[in-house]
Formats: sequence, C-alpha cells, structure tokens
Amino acid sequence: MTLAAATNENLAEISNVLIYSAMAVYTLAFFAYIAEWLFGSRSKVARTAAALTPKATAAGTAPAVTVKQGGGTAVLERPKVTVRAASGSRDVPDGPGAHGGDEQGDLYGRIAISLTVLAFALAFGGVLTRALSVERAPWGNMYEFNITFSTTAVGVYLLLLALKKNVRWLGLFLTTSVLLDLGLAVTVLYTASDQLVPALHSYWLYIHVSTAILCGAVFYVGAFTTVMYLFKDSYENKLAGGGKPGSFATSFLERLPAAASLDKFAYRVNAAVFPLWTFTIIAGAIWAGDAWGRYWGWDPKETWSFITWVAYAGYLHARATAGWKGRKAAYLALLAFACWLFNYYGVNIFVNGKHSYADVGLGVLQAAGF
Repeated sequence: MTLAAATNENLAEISNVLIYSAMAVYTLAFFAYIAEWLFGSRSKVARTAAALTPKATAAGTAPAVTVKQGGGTAVLERPKVTVRAASGSRDVPDGPGAHGGDEQGDLYGRIAISLTVLAFALAFGGVLTRALSVERAPWGNMYEFNITFSTTAVGVYLLLLALKKNVRWLGLFLTTSVLLDLGLAVTVLYTASDQLVPALHSYWLYIHVSTAILCGAVFYVGAFTTVMYLFKDSYENKLAGGGKPGSFATSFLERLPAAASLDKFAYRVNAAVFPLWTFTIIAGAIWAGDAWGRYWGWDPKETWSFITWVAYAGYLHARATAGWKGRKAAYLALLAFACWLFNYYGVNIFVNGKHSYADVGLGVLQAAGF
C-alpha cells in the first residue's frame, strides 16, 4: 500500500469517527429539545385560545379586557378577531415557542442549540474528510449524499436562527430526522470510498449536485413547516368553531407560530429556492450534453426532476391565486416534496436508468436525485 493510499484510508476512518460522533451529539441535542418542550411553562401559552374562545367567535370579537384604573374598573376596547379571511389567514398571535416563555425551558433550548452547532461542526468535518479521502466532491454515492444532505439541512436551520427567524421549534423534529437519515446512511447505504466514472469528472459536479443538495435541504424545511401549518390550522379552526382540543394538542400547538405565520414562512422558503431548483435542472442538462452528447433524454431521473419542478411551479401558481391559498396550496406543496423524495429514494432504489453507476454505488447523479 502506498503512502497516499494509506493516508486516504486514514482520512476515511476519521470521517467515519466524526459522523458517529456527530450522531452522538445530535442524540444529546434531541434530548435537550425534548426537555425544552417538557419543562417549558404550560401556563404562558394560552394566548391563541384566549383570542378564539366560543364567546369571542359568537360575538365576532375577543372577550372584553378589564383593568383597574383610578380605584375603579375600565373596560378596554375589544380587539377584533378575524375568524376566516378570504386569504386563508386568521388574526392570531404567534405562540411563545417551544420553551413556552419559561426561563427553564429557554435554558434547555439554548443548550440544545449549542449541541446542534457542535454536532453540525462534527458532521461537516466528517463530510470534509470524506472528500479529502477520495480527492473529489463527497457526492459519489447515496451514503455521501445522505451525510452531506443532512449536514446542509442543519446548516439551513442554523442560518435561519442566525437571521432571527422564529424556527427554534423546528429543532426537535430536525434532529429526529437527521438521526434517522444518518442511521440509514451508516447502516444501509454505506459505501467504501471509490473514484467516479470518467463521464462524471467535470466541474459541473460541483455546480449541479451542490445546488441539488441545497434545494433539497430548503424544500425539507418548507415541507415540515407546511405539515405544522396544517395541524395548527385545524387547531385554530376547532377553537373558532367552539371545540375544545385535548390538553396535549393545546400545550404543543399553542407554542408554535400562528397558522398564517407558518403558511407564509413555508411559501417564502419554497418560492425563494425555486429559481435555484430551476437552475439545478438546467445545469444537469448542460452536464448531460457534455457527458453523453445529449441535453435531455427523459431518463427516469430527468423525468422525475421535471415532475418535481412542475409540482412546485403548480404550488407557487396556486399560492398566488386567491382560490388556492391555505390548505389546498399546502397539499400541493407536500405533493411536490413527495415527488422530490421519490426522485431521490424511490427512483434510486427501484428504477434503473442512465444515471446508474454500479461500480460507484448508486452514482453521483442518482444519489443527488437526478
């Protein structure tokens, strides 16, 4: 064994150690996020329910607010409650977050964020050393794509936090899915380091696949926010109709942003990344022209990439149409993300096509979902 080969093998082992270390720290962060939800005060998360009591709904206004003033009692103006606007939104305040407005819950939340940052650094180191061990971009098979994708998803989450976006509640669900993704990568999808086939030695590897990974990470954030929007919208509908949700649903859902806020955030992240997704498909077509002598051949990956593009385009169009806002548009968004997931997992596992490279695992384009 040459010195270079031995060095690459050592780097691959270091990469494995870093990925397993990241999984361990993500597990600690997972428990810290659980503690944030459990120990956050349940007494400070009733603003939404108070704004949508049966009395308020029947009268079209919120309950009167009384305050002591000058030895007497003054009745303040009743704030108006919009039960169901044409745009599919409702005038409901955002919840306090997973910590429930409690200092103890907030402390656990900050610990969870710190652990998430540490795990992200370890995972990033694992991806980097994997790249050094193979002397190329670390996207040559499903294993490498999975560890890169999960790291990028966490990076997007941390960036949104740094930009002061109200997404800390997403931490518990993100770490859960990242642990599942990494567990699948190291147990089922693991592939030893290897070189790419000659057709894939191109600078388009860095352009096309990196944008595909980023788009997938942002689409993930948008999809999960959409799921939470559907739950929160149903919860607000039940309150507006005079129903009484269970204690668990009340404690959990009242901490989240309002349904209108979740809907707006999901739309914005999907709309922001859609042009980059369009560029990703165009870049893949250009790369295909260089590698195979044709730009488009309706290969299964190419077909499902186009289907995913059409689904997200349909969602954005529907979202901009008055009659398709709210839940209908949300269902389209989830359908579009399901197309992306099938393009990544389903086509990779069950369908053979031009993007398959048996001698390098499942291939860089196959792993990237194209």
